[in-house]
Amino acid sequence: MSDFQTSSHRERWIFHPQDLIDKWTGVTRRSAETLAQYGTTRLKVDPVDGSISNPEPAPDHVVGSFSVKPLSCEEEQMMRIFYEQKIQEVCKAFKFPHKIQATAIIYFKRFYLQWSVMEHHPKHIMLTCVYSSCKVEENHVSAEELGKGINQDHQIILNNEMIVLKSLDFDLIVYAPYRSIEGFIDDMDDFCRAGNGAHQRLKDLHQSANSYVDRMMLTDAPLLYTPGQLALAALYKSNDALKVLDFERS
Repeated sequence: MSDFQTSSHRERWIFHPQDLIDKWTGVTRRSAETLAQYGTTRLKVDPVDGSISNPEPAPDHVVGSFSVKPLSCEEEQMMRIFYEQKIQEVCKAFKFPHKIQATAIIYFKRFYLQWSVMEHHPKHIMLTCVYSSCKVEENHVSAEELGKGINQDHQIILNNEMIVLKSLDFDLIVYAPYRSIEGFIDDMDDFCRAGNGAHQRLKDLHQSANSYVDRMMLTDAPLLYTPGQLALAALYKSNDALKVLDFERS
């Protein structure tokens, strides 16, 4: 695996807040225009090469009219967060490691910088992101196993795999805060080894920091900050509650 400093993650997928607003506003506006023109927003995806074609006009649709109101940016955000939580639930149900959960959520976030939830159903993309994450992180689960485990048609996953990969520009190596937390904890363990009970307290700190990161992953933070920054923030907040180390004295 390449170093984060030279990675596509750092170069292409860390944004300024206004960049995110512009991207989300743009895809929402595009979907509203598609709805006005065709009476529907669901784009047709070729499962082989991931190519996109415009939807068939809805029957009796009058161009420029809205029989269905498009979602707002705020409503789209709520939908994205809901399905990011579903990714966490699916990963916990399958007992996947944290790195698969984090990779799947980051894939999902990146995908919806390019597309609206009105254009591609987030339930389908969520499942495809989990599947792709398992493959990239070498924890392979077949589409059939994944679909069967959550009572969904596995063909949905396969049909959307190529459009997901193309939307990510095939930048599939993702760096998550969990690994950074583990590295920081190891350093602290070396520093505190002589203290009585220090190992157990650091273990508690590790678990608490991972829980903080789980919550961070449902925010915009993974698109705004590096994994190391997120890890340090989670450790600082966890230590604030557990008082394992006195950072002020240090």
